Amino acid sequence: MSAHTVDGPVESARRRVVVGVAGGIAAYKSCALIRALTESGHQVRVVPTESALEFVGRATFEALSGNPVHTGVFTEVPQVPHVRLGQEADLVVVAPATADLMARAATGRADDLLTATLLTARCPVMFVPAMHTEMWEHPATVENVATLRRRGNVVVEPASGRLTGKDTGAGRLPEPDEIFALAALLLERADALPRDLEGRRLVISAGGTREPLDPVRFLGNRSSGKQGYALARLAAQRGADVTLVAGAVAGLDDPAAVDVVRVQTAAQMGDAVTALAAGADAVIMSAAVADFRPTTLAASKIKKGAGEPDTIPLTKNDDILAGLVKARAEGDLAADTAIVGFAAETGDEQGDVLTYAREKLARKGCDLLVVNAVGDGKAFEVDNNDGWLLSADGSETALAHGSKALMASRVLDALRPLLPPAG
Repeated sequence: MSAHTVDGPVESARRRVVVGVAGGIAAYKSCALIRALTESGHQVRVVPTESALEFVGRATFEALSGNPVHTGVFTEVPQVPHVRLGQEADLVVVAPATADLMARAATGRADDLLTATLLTARCPVMFVPAMHTEMWEHPATVENVATLRRRGNVVVEPASGRLTGKDTGAGRLPEPDEIFALAALLLERADALPRDLEGRRLVISAGGTREPLDPVRFLGNRSSGKQGYALARLAAQRGADVTLVAGAVAGLDDPAAVDVVRVQTAAQMGDAVTALAAGADAVIMSAAVADFRPTTLAASKIKKGAGEPDTIPLTKNDDILAGLVKARAEGDLAADTAIVGFAAETGDEQGDVLTYAREKLARKGCDLLVVNAVGDGKAFEVDNNDGWLLSADGSETALAHGSKALMASRVLDALRPLLPPAG
């Protein structure tokens, strides 16, 4: 058995982030992104195009960032901003990135301060597209996106939804919180978003389940769904076709470019995951599925006093993870379907977290098991996480403390070699 530790995020002082804003109606969303970055302690310089200032005024960008805002290369010439901004940045985020802006970036244009900054940047650069569906799907845009990605840039998959006017479809700018999460991840780990999952189908479960007792009450748990949503978000941005089976979650927005199936109970989650797994390359069971459900469901609210039950009989729910492994062994799933489980554990007098995790991995038979120690503000209902990654081959990797997005990136790294060939 081998063991090693994956480094966590590098703690540092203020990071220098350039936020480029191209001229599209979604430019207003960049304001929330700029605020989130500055409130996180980063030094932010906003570099809009001239057309972006038709949608959001210069004063707004300056007030939110606390820095002057320019569009051309002939302002503050002694400071050489068209070179310095890119050279000194730790991250460049262009949100929204219009079809025109990406076309200019792909061809190496440097006719304003933003495109000049993109040419001099040697840090991670993330484009967040926003445009009508026809523009996003046009062969010219497809080729420009491919060119930018081939050069090492991150081009985010857009969301689907309402566009300008009555139109709907792919091309909507993801919500600012999602853009911020991806930006923060790139500051933690610059290589966190490779396009290494293209052509793969992943099924990911997230959140807790609710087992009804009566029309009002249910048995549940404290899972927020944040870890599963982070996995789905990153898998989609790494190129996978992702379906997220979401149980009870804490008001989370659907990740961009992800299909979401909503369920409530463990039985519903089991049915959905089992049906979707048949065509998947991998299943990641990050949901906190209830082990038990009430044996009977009261037709009306259980009242205090007369008729109040002394006990509530429970029935064991089917083990979804073990069922997937059994289905694979019996040929109902493809033999090369990768299966990843999650385990929330606490230690006791008989053993520590890893003791129980190793037993669970052996019992479940999955390929990877992600283990979290829970309790005392750990894992559930928080934005950060840590734990261990146990593999069926006996290796164990300690996952250092960091964002749930960082943990998701490490899990996907470990999953990637287990996937069958694409196509």
